[in-house]
Amino acid sequence: MIPEINYWAVLVATASTMVVGSVWYTPKVFGTLWMRLANVTPSGNAKDAVGPIITTVIVSFITAWVFAGAIWIAHAFYGGSFLSSALITGLLLWAGFTAARFVTHDAFEGRPVKLTVLNIAHELVTVVVMAVILGAWPPAM
Repeated sequence: MIPEINYWAVLVATASTMVVGSVWYTPKVFGTLWMRLANVTPSGNAKDAVGPIITTVIVSFITAWVFAGAIWIAHAFYGGSFLSSALITGLLLWAGFTAARFVTHDAFEGRPVKLTVLNIAHELVTVVVMAVILGAWPPAM
């Protein structure tokens, strides 16, 4: 079974991660708190962000693509609405992989619990937004 994927939805979901991250980590939202907890000092040079932004776009595309395939497989197996399949799949994958891995790595690295909570909450919002986009825009089946 090869999942059918709506690549337009994947591209929009990829872009959504940049929007969510840009809002979440702006200084007026959680950016100042994140920098303090993560012990990050901005260089003030916009060129320093180019590499991480390119990396984020690539990784976000891979995430959206894999997520779209997982949604299709879950929907094919369980049925129901494509949107509910997307949301349930997203929440389960977030809890079982993203949140669990963040907690494990951050515990061993001695990161503050507030930083872990802040980052996994960001990932939850990102996954929910992606799920809505991918679930509302299913592939032509």
